[in-house]
Amino acid sequence: MHFADFLAGSVGGACGVAVGYPFDTVKVRIQTQKQFSGIWQCFVKTLEKEGVHGFFKGMSLPVTTVSMTSSVVFGTYRNCLQCLSQFHGLGAPNTKLDVFLSGLAGGVAQISVMSPGDIVKVRLQCQTESMRGGGGRGGTNLAKPKYRGPVHCLVSIVCKDGPRGLYKGALPLALRDGPSFATYFLTYQTLCEWQTPAGQKETEWTAVLLAGGVAGMAGWSVGTPMDVIKARLQMDGALEQKRYRGLVHCVTETVRVEGSTVFFKSLGINCLRAFPVNMVVFAVYELAVRVLRKPETVTHI
Repeated sequence: MHFADFLAGSVGGACGVAVGYPFDTVKVRIQTQKQFSGIWQCFVKTLEKEGVHGFFKGMSLPVTTVSMTSSVVFGTYRNCLQCLSQFHGLGAPNTKLDVFLSGLAGGVAQISVMSPGDIVKVRLQCQTESMRGGGGRGGTNLAKPKYRGPVHCLVSIVCKDGPRGLYKGALPLALRDGPSFATYFLTYQTLCEWQTPAGQKETEWTAVLLAGGVAGMAGWSVGTPMDVIKARLQMDGALEQKRYRGLVHCVTETVRVEGSTVFFKSLGINCLRAFPVNMVVFAVYELAVRVLRKPETVTHI
């Protein structure tokens, strides 16, 4: 078993959160709140009303949970590849289908760890009230935020809905991350192979950065429609009356009211965020793996 991949994935994931969290906050707000009409308008309104802090609401819990989920994703992916290689025969190279299926397995496996932290993150990000005593610069908006922080949000969800409430939106999360990570790893592997000369064991750092960034954009291009549904189900009933009866009802109502284009409303911000985040994730991951593994056994994933 490749334990190095679990540790390396954990470190890479944590670094990725730090880079991409402000973009993620803008993305979630665009997906769930009609008061925001676009990326720039959301950015300006958030900055004016809440300050820089508004972009980092709920970040402390995701840093921890994403470290764990990235560990599960990369570790599961690598070990699935190893199992499939052994299935083909000793020393047999992995096929593109192996890479796709291993990425799919990694994306689905992380849901049990990711879902509780993700719903807390989404609810805190959609909380537009300022924590600075008043809601605006003039102090006229005195509305207080519903949740005081990640722990308070977590406890509030459990008290209201039970432990099951922490897994609200888990099905669309699995439907998002399974295909998304399958595409993610397949794109990364393919681009690294194209840019690595035959006989060279390690991929050059420029190739790692480019492949990681493009892989992130490819993964989010596949995952964005279900990401919209996931966020709406997680916010349903949190700040207003419950609207959706389930996944299918959420999809049909969203299309009926806003049209099918709403599923790609946040694609721009997702891709803008994905490129630098996944450059960092894969660069840190590859660095950690090369340090943790013996030099003679190191190859790109």
